[in-house]
Formats: sequence, structure tokens, C-alpha cells
Amino acid sequence: MRKILALATVALLTLGTGLGIAQAADKPHKAVYHLNSKEIDTQKDVLRNSQNHINAIGKDKLDLRIVMHAAGINVLKTAMTDVEVKSQIDNLKLQGVKFVVCKVTLDRNKIDYKKDLYDVSEKDLVPSGVAEIALLQEKGFGYVKP
Repeated sequence: MRKILALATVALLTLGTGLGIAQAADKPHKAVYHLNSKEIDTQKDVLRNSQNHINAIGKDKLDLRIVMHAAGINVLKTAMTDVEVKSQIDNLKLQGVKFVVCKVTLDRNKIDYKKDLYDVSEKDLVPSGVAEIALLQEKGFGYVKP
């Protein structure tokens, strides 16, 4: 009898967990990915994780931002010459992902976003990457740090 009760409890908990995920997916979902790593593998992980996030939630139900500062903006430098990274960025943008660049990083490193970074315009710039992350969290964005 205990085994049957235990199995029934596990089944109910599993069903409840599945319903929770389905219900959460019905609500607008907001996430901010924090990218400041100098490691290209980590930068590529952020792109891949972002696509996985879209696949799980659905592009129409997701407001996803990738906020880059410090060495994290190098993924946009890499995209200038790496066709695979460029393609991933283009595909994410087509699905509504916003790439946000820290102006402090650009100024400190004397980077001209128009010629040194892939597909960045003035509307993509924020005064401070870390401040933008905090502001987005205040607006209900979940924080993700791959």
C-alpha cells in the first residue's frame, strides 16, 4: 500500500510540475543574459543558450536581452569575421532578441561601434551595462549568467 501511495504522490507531483511549466510559458517571459566574459566559448554559449531559451518558451512569448560589457562585447567583434557567430546573432535578432552594448566599455576602450562591432546602432547603446541589468531586473527580467 505504501508503494502505491508513494507512486501516486510522485505522479501527482510530476503532473503538477508539468502544469506549472505550461502555465508559466503562457505568461510573457522576460530574461536578461549578462555577458562580460572574455572567453569566446562562453560568448558562444550565451548565443546557444539564448536560442534554447527561445525554443523552450517561444519567440512570441519572450522578451530576451543580451547585455554586453567589458570583454563580453568581443562577441560582436568576432561576428565581423566569423560567419557562424554572425549568423547566430542575425537569427537571434530576427526572433526578437535585443543586443545591448555598454557605452562605458566603448569609451574606455576607444571602440567605434559603427566600424568595430557587428550590427550595432546607437539605439543598442546604454550608458552602463551593469546599470542596465539592474534596471531590467527591477522591471521583472530574470537574470541569467552563463
